[in-house]
Amino acid sequence: KKGELMMSFIRVENLTKRYNDVDAVKGISFTVEKGSLFAFLGSNGAGKSTTIQILCTLLEKTSGNVSIDGYTIGTMKDNEVIRRLIGVVFQQSILDNILTVKENILHRGRFYCLPKVQLQENYQFVKQFLQLEDIEDKKYGELSGGQRRRADIGRALIHKPSLLFLDEPTTGLDPHTRQFVWEAIDRLRKETGMTIFLTTHDMAEAETLCDRVAFLHKGKIQAIGAPSKLKHDYSDESMTVQL
Repeated sequence: KKGELMMSFIRVENLTKRYNDVDAVKGISFTVEKGSLFAFLGSNGAGKSTTIQILCTLLEKTSGNVSIDGYTIGTMKDNEVIRRLIGVVFQQSILDNILTVKENILHRGRFYCLPKVQLQENYQFVKQFLQLEDIEDKKYGELSGGQRRRADIGRALIHKPSLLFLDEPTTGLDPHTRQFVWEAIDRLRKETGMTIFLTTHDMAEAETLCDRVAFLHKGKIQAIGAPSKLKHDYSDESMTVQL
């Protein structure tokens, strides 16, 4: 298998993305190890979502080299393989408001041509892992924000991907639901060995969950490393107040 020859599960080299005259991503390079939890940390417009869309094969890069598990993004054959390796939770929901949570998740699983028995087994895993018992028969459009987020993650996990992308997974959630999502992400990585890549603008979220963090600002990586090391290197105990 090609992926066995790669030390890093995700490898990005000099990635750029240009929209007309605007450079949204400016020659970034980084790697993500298999089974780790990696995050992009940065404000809106930093280039986080653009990079995620390229890694998910939803957006064409302008230049650079990107591979996932040894498969190269940009070739039609490898793109198809990559799409089966990954699960994605977007900022905006893509589920059907009329269907129930269970119907939505099972319908999504059929896109991967899973055998019926395996699909049901996977659904039971997702249902138990995300505690969907209380909402699985409710229509998605009737759910609260926190309930929708659980269903969104369930949709992304139904085919048991090797790599899960989470784009701002806790934005707008109440503290209780936010903690549940944090704990679910942490358990998922530890219990399944899944590689997880999230974007966030919340340092507390990155520090709580991640092995490594990359700070993005205006399309460039400003710093990358373990959260504890970055805090040590860049934090300051003094405070200046300007009046």
